[in-house]
Amino acid sequence: MGSVADRRDQGATFLDSEEKIEIVRTIFRCDRPAAEKLARLLAPQKVGAKEILAHQGEESHHCWLVIEGGMRIEAFGLEGQRQQLAQYGPGEFLGAYPAPTVHRAEIASLMETSLLRAEAVRLAELVAEDAQVGAGMARLLARQLDRALDRMMARTTYSAAGRVYAELLSLAQGAERIAPPPKVTMLALSANTTRETASRAIAALIRRGIISRDDRELIIHAPRMLLELVC
Repeated sequence: MGSVADRRDQGATFLDSEEKIEIVRTIFRCDRPAAEKLARLLAPQKVGAKEILAHQGEESHHCWLVIEGGMRIEAFGLEGQRQQLAQYGPGEFLGAYPAPTVHRAEIASLMETSLLRAEAVRLAELVAEDAQVGAGMARLLARQLDRALDRMMARTTYSAAGRVYAELLSLAQGAERIAPPPKVTMLALSANTTRETASRAIAALIRRGIISRDDRELIIHAPRMLLELVC
């Protein structure tokens, strides 16, 4: 497996300039001239599955937009215990902004992931200069805050199994297939529960025919039934 730097160089080949502009227009809901200015600051980057993008305690000058795949944020306690703080999926923003900072947690990919990377300072300057880009960034961060509040609510009000089921629905993003299938350990971290609890919750779904899984994918056969179990 190549280094993150190697993959950064390779990333330029997965998006042409027109595709990048259209992605920016979709995420920021801006007109083409604003999207073109923003696209010039964004460099495509690909990372492999479970690849670390940034370590806890490292200095950071960059931020990222997730285009495909997913990223996770995990912190390590004084005794080495791992705690997942957040996940980011397509259309979401993470990293240093509006100024360089020190990473408070580790950033790593959940699966093979496509990103757009920008320097924090240059992006902040454009946000301050261009009203459409600024409005788009405000909407983007407001949507993410709303999602973060939903996740906090789930952690405080749902049962452990309910949080596992909610994570499955979140990973599916409205589809009936998740490929590759999520690891039980990662589901447990996302749901803030133990691996044993997550494993029992998944086994119960398989027994009832609500989901099936193999090495390639997890299939949700009864999305409505799964949603009703989120409690």
